[in-house]
Amino acid sequence: MNIIPNDAEPTEGSATHRAYLELREMIVTGQLKPGEKLKIDVLRKLLDTGASPIREALSLLTSDNLVERIDQRGFRAAEVSAENFEEILMLRSTLEDLALRESIANATDAWEECVVLAHHRMQRASDTGPKSFEPLHKAFHMALLANAKSPILLKFCSQLYDLNIRYRFLAGNTLNYKKRDVSEEHAGVLEAVVARDPDLASKRLLHHYRLTGEFLAGLIGKGFSK
Repeated sequence: MNIIPNDAEPTEGSATHRAYLELREMIVTGQLKPGEKLKIDVLRKLLDTGASPIREALSLLTSDNLVERIDQRGFRAAEVSAENFEEILMLRSTLEDLALRESIANATDAWEECVVLAHHRMQRASDTGPKSFEPLHKAFHMALLANAKSPILLKFCSQLYDLNIRYRFLAGNTLNYKKRDVSEEHAGVLEAVVARDPDLASKRLLHHYRLTGEFLAGLIGKGFSK
């Protein structure tokens, strides 16, 4: 299971698909550091695949804003900055507010059951570590939005989730929320969604993001120092 699932991937089973998934996970989880030059020969040996799939995967990752081209001569993992994080947070909050309200407006019992199940699976994996938890965490957040009839909007929300979570992985062991009860925040969002109250659901979801954003912004200012 990939730690960061994505709905907009290359064709299943292709060498490019596999390279794309592996490289995206390595960048999002911080195995490939921000600004690190991504050399084709090194990555080819690391992933045990050809140079062409690596190049194609890196080109696809530029569309996800996880990879940057270097004057058309090569690639590097995208840089991080406080400004970049603030833009990601602003866009994520704006677009997810829109998607969540549309999703609730189109509410069905089947969608509600999917959201409740996604929350249950996420909670059950809360103490299992990021490899198990993070795919389920993303699945819950995307389930909240899934009833919006706007596939382009949902694609952007998925990409912004990955860009945001990259900062959480870079925070590493410093990600200790102390006084926050993140599980309770998730439960509060779920409660408002089940009640089909778009204003309360949006308020709680954006508050959840704002608290995490404030925490990470402080770490970015300190260079993610531990």
